[in-house]
Amino acid sequence: MADRDKDRSSDRRKRKKEQTEYFFDYSLLFVVLFLMGFGLVMIYSASSYEAQQDFGSGTYYLRKQLVADILGLVVMMVMANIPYRFWQRFTTLAYFASLALIPVVLTSLGVESHGARRWVGIPGIGFNIQPAEVAKTCMILFLANMVCLMGKKLRTAKGLAVLIALSIPHSLAVWKITDNMSSAIIILGIAMLMIFVATPDYKRFVIMGAVAAVVVIGIVWAIFNTTIIEKLDFRGERILAWRDPEAFAQGKGFQTLQALYAIGSGGIWGKGLGQSMQKLDFIPEAQNDMIFSIICEELGLFGAIAIILMFIMLLWRMMIVANNAPDLFGALLVVGVMGHIAIQVILNIAVVTNTIPNTGISLPFISYGGSSVLFLMAEIGLVLSVAKRIQLRELV
Repeated sequence: MADRDKDRSSDRRKRKKEQTEYFFDYSLLFVVLFLMGFGLVMIYSASSYEAQQDFGSGTYYLRKQLVADILGLVVMMVMANIPYRFWQRFTTLAYFASLALIPVVLTSLGVESHGARRWVGIPGIGFNIQPAEVAKTCMILFLANMVCLMGKKLRTAKGLAVLIALSIPHSLAVWKITDNMSSAIIILGIAMLMIFVATPDYKRFVIMGAVAAVVVIGIVWAIFNTTIIEKLDFRGERILAWRDPEAFAQGKGFQTLQALYAIGSGGIWGKGLGQSMQKLDFIPEAQNDMIFSIICEELGLFGAIAIILMFIMLLWRMMIVANNAPDLFGALLVVGVMGHIAIQVILNIAVVTNTIPNTGISLPFISYGGSSVLFLMAEIGLVLSVAKRIQLRELV
């Protein structure tokens, strides 16, 4: 009799174990790997001519990006296999460490490229890290934890003000110290999106959005009506070039015009992979921020829409993970990563199509940039870690 009860108890435990499975989002992983692979193809296509001219090897940029992608995959796998709650205890440290890293660009470790000091060189390995990318990931971790700690206090005006205030130092430091307004906007955008999702009262955000819109419209109107162009900085000139790029064809409007020529000449189906003309010294650094225009020229409207759909699928899979996350911290981590990728994709495509003024924003997983892909893959690892903790229970 005892043996029979023991067998029944063992069967129940075995059946319970079989009924509970853990989720792994292979669709999300496939989309990320596809975008990375496609990015390598397009980086080689867009940069081979320039790389041959400058470095004597058409695969120069491809090889550097491939190393960064492999390192990013390793980081992603490590992050995916560490329980995401492990990082919760280090969020405050990450916040202050990432903030302290930004001024390092002004020291002897700072690396200057194209007239801007935005990178920190790691001695001995020849790899540069952009503090702005570190700040984006650390901001996601920090705000996800802060929302959990504040709880109902976030519903008050004081609690909301505190959380918004905590997101400003990184944006301000990136803007003023590294002169990188685009990354500052992205960091602030990630923070505001996470706070918006965590806050049940949307009225305050409507008011803040309206005020911000009025301020931006006022600045743009003032620049449009200025009579002395010499008083404007390069950002003011970019806004004027955005309105009339042909009037600044030899200056700030040159890159935008060349990108528009590339998009227009691609048509529906494109000229064919590797057949772009604008990458032949017409679009400066075509493998970076303007790579979407090369995609449009070589693969046409069809290729552009296909890539946009892949990004939409990626965000959709993340939304599913966020909706089914085991706790609030995990859900907010995924929301932060979603916001990061969505903001960069939207702004990059808007810049390339001259929907907004030109600014340096890369296309996630596709544009050339080792530091960017490394921390993006770390964030994908966090999302996969959250997904792995989702339990699937079969009904029996």
